[in-house]
Amino acid sequence: MVYKIRVILDTKEDIFRDIEIKEKQTLWNLHLGIKSAFSLQGDELSAFNLLEQDGTVVKSIPLEDMSDEGDGEIMSDIYINEAFSDSGDKAQFQYGLLDLWEFYCELVEIIDEKPAVNYPITVFRFGSVPLKAPSKSAVSKKSVMPLLDEEFDFGDEFSEDGFSQQDDEYEDDDNQDFIDDSYEEED
Repeated sequence: MVYKIRVILDTKEDIFRDIEIKEKQTLWNLHLGIKSAFSLQGDELSAFNLLEQDGTVVKSIPLEDMSDEGDGEIMSDIYINEAFSDSGDKAQFQYGLLDLWEFYCELVEIIDEKPAVNYPITVFRFGSVPLKAPSKSAVSKKSVMPLLDEEFDFGDEFSEDGFSQQDDEYEDDDNQDFIDDSYEEED
């Protein structure tokens, strides 16, 4: 049997792909199918989060084993028919670490296998994939460089006589410490 999985990019625009994959292929194969369908570059870390109907994460399955013991489940251990047993079953796919791409996967239907087809295969495309991972925040972020923000005012942080007043209060007995130092060049 072949599982048709709709993979939706988590963004404001409607962008999704329908991917067909054999039931005995693994989440690792689906991972490769999603990378191909959305033209994702590189070999970034990724994970599938298997979800309940209400969206609660049941199990997280990474691309590579990150456990201390080295015996954790990874994508190549989980068959598609184990992750998606019924139509409507859902999973979240996360790709990348710094530039995080998030996708929602849902089993749309289970169909018969077609001869001479190399699975996984993208059978339907809708929407254009952005060049960069979509940002998750709708609210504008506070600037990392507040000095360049228009609302930043030096007057709020520093007063005109603030430094000179501090200098007068500080008695520096070490002003002459380095005057006597002589430096000789060696040949």
